[in-house]
Amino acid sequence: MKYDFERVVDRRNTCSLKWDVKEGELPMWVADMDFPVAPEIKRAIAARVEHGVFGYSVVPEEWGKAYARWWERRHSFAFDPSHLIFCTGIVPAISSIVRKLTTPNENVVLQTPVYNIFFNSVVNNGARVLESPLRYDGKEYSVDFEDLEQKLADPQTTLMILCNPHNPVGKIWDRATLEKIGELCYAHRVTVISDEIHCDLTEPGKEYIPFASVSAHCRDVSITCLAPTKSFNLAGLQTAAVLVPDGFLRHKVWRGLNTDEVAEPNAFAVCAAIAAFEEGEAWLDELRSVISDNKKTVQSFVQANIPALKVVPSEATYLLWLDCSAFTEDSEALARTVREKTGLYLSDGVQFGGDGRYFLRFNVACSKTTLLDGLNRLKTALSR
Repeated sequence: MKYDFERVVDRRNTCSLKWDVKEGELPMWVADMDFPVAPEIKRAIAARVEHGVFGYSVVPEEWGKAYARWWERRHSFAFDPSHLIFCTGIVPAISSIVRKLTTPNENVVLQTPVYNIFFNSVVNNGARVLESPLRYDGKEYSVDFEDLEQKLADPQTTLMILCNPHNPVGKIWDRATLEKIGELCYAHRVTVISDEIHCDLTEPGKEYIPFASVSAHCRDVSITCLAPTKSFNLAGLQTAAVLVPDGFLRHKVWRGLNTDEVAEPNAFAVCAAIAAFEEGEAWLDELRSVISDNKKTVQSFVQANIPALKVVPSEATYLLWLDCSAFTEDSEALARTVREKTGLYLSDGVQFGGDGRYFLRFNVACSKTTLLDGLNRLKTALSR
């Protein structure tokens, strides 16, 4: 490999949300990676640092073109760069969109279990979460379309937040599923916020499908949230984009983002994103292989050492959804016990809604040494 993904970087005492834990604890919860960013991105940031003046920044045309070239090259999706709006992050964007496009007490549909911060973005901005639980057959998840249509048909339902690929279950939604979601939302006049932040972290050989690319109806009801932050480990730089093909809807979103003051870049947000999309492809492909290998390591370890635990097959993200139903009906209590007994810090599934009370979420974006440490701690905890 050209890049080093086995070097263990000490992240303690660096103001890291993930690693601001007690000595001896091992955090494998929040979705950021322990790998240093691609050298190509570091060079771009270093060049910006060397300039030495960090005044107010603007978004150049090259930023939008870099996004458009990447999605056309990697995902066979061509779009007009002028349909992109810069924002400081996907969560700020979703919160702003909920504020702008709903009135108090209207419904926002979430397919649970799903990224827990979606709940905050809905509730904190005056709307109501309306859960449409995914179906779980003991191995994989699928959409319950009968339930989803019922929720979308509610006159109080204004928005749906789609997670594509889906966090935490690692599912890549196929074209037929996305098309049906789009048709239902179009029929019931529901706008879809499609969070596609994990789209580049698919298993080697697998591809995700952008929701807006599926059909004219999907395109017309879509607000797509994009970013290099998960794929290239840039969350701390606050750089993302919102793609809105429909002109009227785009104006509404643009007004919301600007009113909430989350549409202006910091001095490093633009150059880092451009470098990621223009120069980071080889690094990303190696990363995907490393993550895939780590997932296989988890599967093998669990089968050999914790056979009562089930690992939900993952097509995307670096987050594994662990079925702990043989051990608990309260994953919040289980996560707390695991942490207290071994120092291993995982995300409890309760906060993701749906059937999350039976699950833990496990972040495998780390060196093999760290991964095996985490697995052995999990084995120790569950054996007790």
